[in-house]
Amino acid sequence: MAAAGGSSSPSIVEYLGGDDGYRCGYCKSDTGNLSHGMWAHSLTVQDYQDLIDRGWRRSGKYIYKPIMNRTCCPQYTIRCRALNFQPSKSHKKVLKKMLKFLMKGEIPVVDSEVEPMDSHTKDTDGCSFFLKDEPGSCQAELKPLNPDHLEKVESGEGEITVKKADSDHIELSQEKVNANSGEPLESAKVSPAVPKPGKGADLSKPPCRKAKELRKEHKLQKTLQNQTQNPSLQTEAQVLLGQRSKAKTNQPKSIEDFIFASLPTEPVHQLEVRLVPVSLEDPQFKSSFTQSAALFAKYQMAIHKDSPFECNEYQFTRFLCESPLEGQYRPSDLLCPETYIWVPTEQCLPSLEHSKYCRFNQDLKAVDEGNVKELGQVRILHKRTAMRYSVYKRRRKGPSDEESVRQYATLVGQACAERMLLFRS
Repeated sequence: MAAAGGSSSPSIVEYLGGDDGYRCGYCKSDTGNLSHGMWAHSLTVQDYQDLIDRGWRRSGKYIYKPIMNRTCCPQYTIRCRALNFQPSKSHKKVLKKMLKFLMKGEIPVVDSEVEPMDSHTKDTDGCSFFLKDEPGSCQAELKPLNPDHLEKVESGEGEITVKKADSDHIELSQEKVNANSGEPLESAKVSPAVPKPGKGADLSKPPCRKAKELRKEHKLQKTLQNQTQNPSLQTEAQVLLGQRSKAKTNQPKSIEDFIFASLPTEPVHQLEVRLVPVSLEDPQFKSSFTQSAALFAKYQMAIHKDSPFECNEYQFTRFLCESPLEGQYRPSDLLCPETYIWVPTEQCLPSLEHSKYCRFNQDLKAVDEGNVKELGQVRILHKRTAMRYSVYKRRRKGPSDEESVRQYATLVGQACAERMLLFRS
């Protein structure tokens, strides 16, 4: 990550080209990975940001730009607008679990495959109770009751009631018929099962309600009670209450609201975020270096299938710690690899479903506005002297390197080409 600083020294880069393919860390193709690269001896934060906006990326001090329409695995630049981040439902669940841990030290024990807060029960078709039949059974497949398990009870009014031996579960009743007629029973009615005491829901009581709804209702009742004591303020208070509730509904909570607003004054645990400088001279960085390197190795071996030798502490230092800089899950954007404008990710996904390389800008007439226009304005560092390319070209002895300089300027853009110093021997 870049850190701000007060140094005003210019960026110094050495362009390395990129015509030859090399091994891909994703698909393991031996020569399929194609990219342009340059070595950054120093790099300002502003220049690096402008390079990112043109599809460049960094691995230590090596800056590279994939050749998107030729490489085996195109690497699109993604931007997450952190200030506009909107937590999803899953994010909120994780935050609630974390808050429970911070407040009470509770660690949830759940199934690794099923989220306990997610509902996996589909609504029944107009039925208020569940049948414990096997999946796929229908009314036609239900077996008739065994006559041996039924008993007839004759009342004095000529009414016959057919009951199952265990009447606690199912009771069939027959309308009035002539007991002496001997006619068969024509219809039967099935009534819902009444649970035994201590088993199932109590149908005589209202359904359970969420604690959040109860709190809102209690707060509203208290507000209305206060209003009755001062009737002149009742109408004004109701309008104000409606405006406040509407405003809260339209404004989603931020991450800070979830993390800090609900914490008590003395929680069991504290959440602390620290920015540690990447330097072995810093005691905090030095004390966590081994643990950080182990996490890096675990990720590389699991995701990129690297061997332990390829992700040791030296590789961790080279890849993530060394930097030439002085100084997520939504909304996010993807960078168009041809016009270098940011496009919302949702608009890019349909195109990526059909092709691994896509131009995200739908305006076919749009071009790269930052492309090099004046090659002579490119800044060069030659023999410890900064100069424009037009001056360097006149002083240079030997074969022309204009094609290489033009390729470099086209890739970094006119703005960076006029600020950064391109090292030439």
